[in-house]
Amino acid sequence: MELTLIQKIAVFALPVIFAITLHEAAHGYVARYFGDMTAAAAGRITLNPLKHIDPVGTILVPLVILVMSKLLGGGAILFGWAKPVPVNFAQLRRPKQDMLWVALAGPGVNFFMALFWALMIQLGHALGNGFVSAPLMLMGASGVFINVILMALNLLPLPPLDGGRIAVSLLPVKQAMQFARIEPYGFFILLGLLFTGILGFVLWPLISLFVGLAALLTGLDPAQLVGLIQVVLA
Repeated sequence: MELTLIQKIAVFALPVIFAITLHEAAHGYVARYFGDMTAAAAGRITLNPLKHIDPVGTILVPLVILVMSKLLGGGAILFGWAKPVPVNFAQLRRPKQDMLWVALAGPGVNFFMALFWALMIQLGHALGNGFVSAPLMLMGASGVFINVILMALNLLPLPPLDGGRIAVSLLPVKQAMQFARIEPYGFFILLGLLFTGILGFVLWPLISLFVGLAALLTGLDPAQLVGLIQVVLA
């Protein structure tokens, strides 16, 4: 089974939008819990995707990747971004310690969304061969895939990614300050890793690990999940 480009966009659209935007919303929710009201004052603590969508990062970039992947025969790492939720770490009650939880919130939400979409595959399977079952299962596979990618990517210990914030929170103060100085160059480092192929070399094992974990926790056959992901990526 091979999806057309329109079918591919249709099964990826909702998972991509919610994976990217709820990731950002989670940072705002947790920051507010630990005392920083910056995101709340900006109206960004909401589950409404329209408040978080970045026309380029949330729509254009994933769309271009999907089109290019289709033309080149699949295998691309699909990613994107939303408008960053503003967080003032200095306003957290314990800035260095609480930064850890604010940073973990985004990848954590992506993991739970991956589990949700895996359960949608289970639901589609339970519905049998009806009109809804196949699209639901394919959308579920897309949801698992995009969420584990965002989770794996953001856990890389590179500022300003969430993994970089986590590293700053965990390192001793002196080393944390030195490591944080990388942040202005983090995006360019990430692009370098992408174009040299190092990023894919690092991410694919993590993606496979998280896909397997999502299958295990939701009772899915890992081979079935991988097979569905291969269909939506082809």
